[in-house]
Amino acid sequence: MKENVPNFNIYSAQNEYKTNEVNFRPKLFPTLYFFSHLFRIISYSNRQAKLGTYNGERWTFSSADVVRSIEKAGVRLHFEGVDILRNLNGPVVFIGNHMSTLETMVLPCLIHPYRKVVYVIKQELAEYPLFGPVALARDPILVGRENPREDLRIVMEEGSEKLSNGKSVIIFPQKTRSQIIDSSSFNSLGVKLAKRSSVPVVPIALLTDAWGKGKLIKDFGKIDTKKTVRICFGSPIDVKGNGAAEHQQVIDFISNKLIEWGRSDLVVK
Repeated sequence: MKENVPNFNIYSAQNEYKTNEVNFRPKLFPTLYFFSHLFRIISYSNRQAKLGTYNGERWTFSSADVVRSIEKAGVRLHFEGVDILRNLNGPVVFIGNHMSTLETMVLPCLIHPYRKVVYVIKQELAEYPLFGPVALARDPILVGRENPREDLRIVMEEGSEKLSNGKSVIIFPQKTRSQIIDSSSFNSLGVKLAKRSSVPVVPIALLTDAWGKGKLIKDFGKIDTKKTVRICFGSPIDVKGNGAAEHQQVIDFISNKLIEWGRSDLVVK
């Protein structure tokens, strides 16, 4: 059953959500507007985390607050494959491309109301002064990204435990955020985890470059209202054999969606 969340009409959508052009009113200074609201959101989430009250419902609430804020700033949204989430019968491994900070803040309000979920995140994110306690409050799987063998062990062990307890896992296979989709940069960790735990993988195609990369601090880039934020969930894929075919299916799903969205320039063939 869907958790109690703020009034955000993605939850009344059938299989997709699109920004309502009738009520769409971009702000004059979208970057300033969005980051002032983002600071407010992270601040109240930080307070809740330190009090030990930043639970799944409040995580969903703050995530939906981010979505509303970037839409009010003037960025159009288009989310597809919502029914995939509603119809999941158990935990899965979500595998998506990692394009910007935005997806880490938006995905919880799309997924968590239907399936409890945790992230695989870099250890350094948990050490940020303001955001760190928020990240840790949601029981993530922490990896260092310096020792691939150790990271594999951690994800396989902790991920299997989360999945066995009914929690889905979100993994971004690229080493770092990148607008370019290059199959050589996608590791197969998500597929390996799904195979070990006998759960499906669900691919997520993400186009979130409306939140640009900052010149001094990469998390604080320009909000580009000329770009549309697109998220599409694919059908669950059962992992068979060594998982190589399923790994390629995930990459193909993401690449083909970006091409369909008119961004073939981001796909390396």
